[in-house]
Amino acid sequence: MSQFIKFIVFPSLLLALLSISIDAATFDIVNNCGYTVWAAASPGGGQQLDPGQTWTINVNAGQTGGRVWARTGCSLSGSNGASCQSGDCGGLLQCQGYGSPPNTLAEYSLNQYNNLDFFDMSLVDGFNVPMSFLPTSNGCTNGPTCTADINGQCPSELKAPGGCNNPCTVFKTDEYCCNSGSCGPTSYSEFFKNLCPDAYSYPKDDATSTYTCPGGTNYKVVFCP
Repeated sequence: MSQFIKFIVFPSLLLALLSISIDAATFDIVNNCGYTVWAAASPGGGQQLDPGQTWTINVNAGQTGGRVWARTGCSLSGSNGASCQSGDCGGLLQCQGYGSPPNTLAEYSLNQYNNLDFFDMSLVDGFNVPMSFLPTSNGCTNGPTCTADINGQCPSELKAPGGCNNPCTVFKTDEYCCNSGSCGPTSYSEFFKNLCPDAYSYPKDDATSTYTCPGGTNYKVVFCP
């Protein structure tokens, strides 16, 4: 009887493991910049990336609220200390939460409605490093890219060490933060949108900024594509 039970249970476990493997996503995070960045991911932690280096993370199926970003101008201390000029996450090398503005964000939610992945690039927390966020499997090819020199063209009132702040971070008003009621594009959001039309430029910029792929798709995030 015990052998028969094993025969029944083992295929079920195998199918479950295969399902998890198929639905999980791999993210290759590549530093194509001519300088060191400290990549950050939630979930995932963090990793120093010298020019040309890649960091690969695996994300569980069904993950919601995930994001990847670059930190710049970091000073390391101790085994898990990293104080960064842009994108800092509480002074930790291995991030436990989200980064501080300004930082260019790759955002995603996996295996959601109709088993689709939803992903985008966001400048709602400002901009620090050019980025592309592209699918690499499942026949899915379309994703956001931003290669503009936003830091070099940043309005003086939005300039920040290592990047260009979004106006919500600077002015903290409903007009820019969309905390209540309706809000629309502003001259500041249009500055970001004109330079990086694929990216979110303000919190309700959904129509032109959200991408989908089938669940189980793998992705590549490239800094300075």
